Amino acid sequence: MTPSPLLLELTARVKAKAHTSPFSPCPCPAGTLADRPDATVVRHADTVAKAHAPQTAPADLLPRLTTATRHPDLLLPPLIPTPVPLHGRLVTFWPYGTPVDPDDPDAAPWEEAATLLARLHRTPVQAPGLPPMRGPAKAAHAVARLRAAGPHPATAPVLRAWSTLPAWARAEAPMPDTSTLCHGDLHLGQLVRHPAPDGPWRLIDVDDLGVGVPAWDLARPAAWYACGLLPPDEWTRFLHAYRTAGGPAVPAEGDPWPSLDVPARALTVQTAARAVTKAVAQERPLDEVEQALADACARMGSVPPGLAPGSGK
Repeated sequence: MTPSPLLLELTARVKAKAHTSPFSPCPCPAGTLADRPDATVVRHADTVAKAHAPQTAPADLLPRLTTATRHPDLLLPPLIPTPVPLHGRLVTFWPYGTPVDPDDPDAAPWEEAATLLARLHRTPVQAPGLPPMRGPAKAAHAVARLRAAGPHPATAPVLRAWSTLPAWARAEAPMPDTSTLCHGDLHLGQLVRHPAPDGPWRLIDVDDLGVGVPAWDLARPAAWYACGLLPPDEWTRFLHAYRTAGGPAVPAEGDPWPSLDVPARALTVQTAARAVTKAVAQERPLDEVEQALADACARMGSVPPGLAPGSGK
């Protein structure tokens, strides 16, 4: 497949950023890390360039970059503080960090991720104009794509589970928390070691960063645990580390689920919607993990969310 003009020029830009003389051959590590409609990411040596989604607004991205610049102990800071336009996209430049090894689950940094989240949630919002975190909007987008994907047996239970959620979790009303700094899309792929290869862990990907309900940042591991996809000991380690670090999303003691229930349900629906949409496009049945998510949505549809703080009920 011929690389797109965006990918070709982005590759040239990141090489130019990494070297004084970008046209000389070099043995540096380089390559395309992602090439999707919503993000194209390339690396050359210790520099990474990212072309953000076409609809990304400069007024939203700039305060997110400013936040990362001001908190380099939590978030990987950009190499330059402002985005650069390229082929109708906004491009940002970052230092390369070592990602989590997906082939070594025993070394997954659950405690480090939870501690970073707790510290992020306790950090005062300083960047003027920081928008709401995009978690609910991304879930709503996944559901919209599911509705347009075509018939599938799992579609109805996923949509039924979605319909039980409060309006804020479906991005149909403002979030009940507008002052807490949130990542917006937390999973282990959003952590890197910097400086590479074994520096401290930092959070990456500021596209969804903003103010909102902090429990959303715990919702993906909580949903995986509830669906049987995350072992109980790993969930316990994550939750304990978050509480030990003073994270405000859940009570310091006792049952965390009144706070986590709605966000965890929303993340379950989002993940199931993406899985079913992909299965429809590939004309195949759901695999075991995808079916577990669809089954969880079927159970959720028959049991409405609990009366949790900020649930909108």
